[in-house]
Amino acid sequence: MASSPAWSTGQHLPSFASLQCNDMKSLPFFHALANDRRQQILQWLKDPESHFPPQVDGDLIKDGVCACSIADKLGISQPTLSEHMRVLTAAGLVQSKRTKKWTFYKRNEAEIRRLKRLVMSEI
Repeated sequence: MASSPAWSTGQHLPSFASLQCNDMKSLPFFHALANDRRQQILQWLKDPESHFPPQVDGDLIKDGVCACSIADKLGISQPTLSEHMRVLTAAGLVQSKRTKKWTFYKRNEAEIRRLKRLVMSEI
């Protein structure tokens, strides 16, 4: 039986265990990126017009992508997508916006840049 990755078992990753930022808010960032589907969502949201059709109730760039479109593209249920988006939102990687009965998501570019700088400064 294959062993689980360190991040899924609660073990410390050697390369990140020594982060001197003392910024516990960065830990959800690593959890969010530890999942292939969440990484895929972030890639799609980087250029939503290339990956999603136009929407009736929201602009892909200004408002973000409707959760139902993301779930359809991933081939997963709405509750499963909601959990992925909860993790991404908690990490600060995406922002949500509610319009009518729909939730739209877009990348939080400012936070992504900050976290990239944090990681790169420690590697």
